[in-house]
Amino acid sequence: MTSDMTARMLRLLSLLQTRREWSGADLAERLDVTVRTVRRDVDRLRELGYPVDSARGHAGGYRLAPGADLPPLLLDDDEAVAIAVALRTTAGSGLSGMEDSALQALAKLEQVLPRRLRGQVTALQNSLAGITWEARGPQADPALLAVLAITCRDHELIAFDYTTRHGTAARRRAEPCHLVASGNLWYLLAHDTDKNDWRLFRLDRITGATPTGRRVPPRPVPGDNPAAYVATRLATAPTRHRAIATVHAPADRIRARTPGLATRLTPVDEHTCRVDASDDHLPRIAQTLAGLDADYTLDADPDVIHHLRTTAQRTLNAIPDA
Repeated sequence: MTSDMTARMLRLLSLLQTRREWSGADLAERLDVTVRTVRRDVDRLRELGYPVDSARGHAGGYRLAPGADLPPLLLDDDEAVAIAVALRTTAGSGLSGMEDSALQALAKLEQVLPRRLRGQVTALQNSLAGITWEARGPQADPALLAVLAITCRDHELIAFDYTTRHGTAARRRAEPCHLVASGNLWYLLAHDTDKNDWRLFRLDRITGATPTGRRVPPRPVPGDNPAAYVATRLATAPTRHRAIATVHAPADRIRARTPGLATRLTPVDEHTCRVDASDDHLPRIAQTLAGLDADYTLDADPDVIHHLRTTAQRTLNAIPDA
């Protein structure tokens, strides 16, 4: 009897979340109970803290009002699939300011998503086509993001294959701590158990990620600020091609127009800043410099200068004479 009542109350809560207002008679018909039973179940929901408003009258009317806290959302299969796909897409897009929230929500949903729905989520994700520019660089795999988000949350050791910037690959085992987006790239901040040191792993270079099922105590990040630690590591990391631009514009202006450069931008004075556009990928350097939207002088390696001149000449050749 208690289980029947619990199931009915969950069904009642789900109905209240799908429409702005219900009459008591409509709810009673949907639940196959009397209007009086609906009133009692609504009272029980209120005792549990759900803000259910009611209107006076013989039939009465009910609606779930905004409260101080978000109540648990009850989703049907189609809704769960739609939200999972949306979260995967958001988490993998590098959308500034929403990475952590999307990953946390995705981790919660992926953990409880029934097996029968996982295939639908993957199929729908793969069938969606978006318009992207190749110059944006490598994109994070949403499925990998979901796995890593869960292991970070649960402090679960994870094993994966990793390809370094030099092209060498090896199996790694690490304690995952935090996922951080910088520009168009995602990084896993983790403590490498073999090297006994903190490491940054680019997600586009990770394959075969496998949670081990072994949980470990949380390990404090140096400085207790994962984002700041990652920013410092990225700013000092070696790159294949060096390119430093002295930009004739205030740092705040450049930072506002190119938020992805926050970790590589240094104010020089009130009217000038320095941008480290160094990268392993020459087209990405050209893209970074093109996005500065201000005059600048450049100190760069010869191969960077050659690439920029070739690209600029190609552009000039494509422009018809006036």
